[in-house]
Amino acid sequence: MATIRKKGERQWHVQIRKRGYPTQTKTFSIRADAERWATIIESEMERGVFVSRTEAEATLVKEVLERYETEVLPTKRGEKSDKSRIKTLQETFGDYKLASLTSTQIAKFRDKRLKIVGPQSVIHEINLLNRVLKTATMDWGIALPGGLPTAQVRKPIKPRGRDRRVTPAEVDKILDVSESVELRTVVTLAVETAMRRGELASLEWENIDLKKRIAYLPKTKSDVPRTVPLSTAAVQALENLPHQISGKVFSLQAESMSQAFERACESHRANIANLRFHDLRHEATSRLFEKGLNVMEVAAITGHKTLEMLKRYTHLRAEDLAKRLG
Repeated sequence: MATIRKKGERQWHVQIRKRGYPTQTKTFSIRADAERWATIIESEMERGVFVSRTEAEATLVKEVLERYETEVLPTKRGEKSDKSRIKTLQETFGDYKLASLTSTQIAKFRDKRLKIVGPQSVIHEINLLNRVLKTATMDWGIALPGGLPTAQVRKPIKPRGRDRRVTPAEVDKILDVSESVELRTVVTLAVETAMRRGELASLEWENIDLKKRIAYLPKTKSDVPRTVPLSTAAVQALENLPHQISGKVFSLQAESMSQAFERACESHRANIANLRFHDLRHEATSRLFEKGLNVMEVAAITGHKTLEMLKRYTHLRAEDLAKRLG
């Protein structure tokens, strides 16, 4: 039963005691608001769906974002990108209390951001907010009475993935024009193994066994280590690469790989248009299927977690499929 008492000249203090639930108290400036709140809380307790709002009402969104950035992000591969996204989320939701965050507010954020950045960027931002709220509820004990508001927001439609195939002639051109043995090896490995740019940049000789023809990746974008088989071409490229004292396979950083690749494509000798470094991963994935590997085998090599993502990276040529039909 709720007890409502006048507190001072302009406040109303509500206290609700019910067996099996912690005592709930709250102060209002208008009696009608106090009565309305008491009715809602008592109804939830009667129906067995009550969740305490106390901590969610006392915690700001920026506080959980800051805690997530300090405690969780350092363990994630996408720390740098997520730090930028957290800053964007703080600017919009930072001063909201967790209990007041609604799906409508997040949907408005989605629509506003879509006028500035692409759908995939907005999806990443909403997904990050969802991970932060889920961590707050599951690991930090901050209950959200209405559940995760992000779960009730429609995500933007993903843009159509690139379907640019890289021809063997184009790969040969890039290898021919490049004066860097490192870049030639990077390109060869990318198109032979489907490794991501960051995975190539982090390769270390101690994790490569040329006799067994495997490369172990302890850290990946998906946070799941994997071992990648090496083709004959990949092994030959690594055998011809000088070893560094640092133990790393490449001195080039991930961003430098893309820049060097773009310069090679744009050089007057190669003159290759509309080609990005990441297209090599798409090409490699498609070639694995064309070699006859099944879905599970390709996923084990590329590290794709879902069939949907694997399909976005696979661009099989109709003429090649026609040959297999006989």
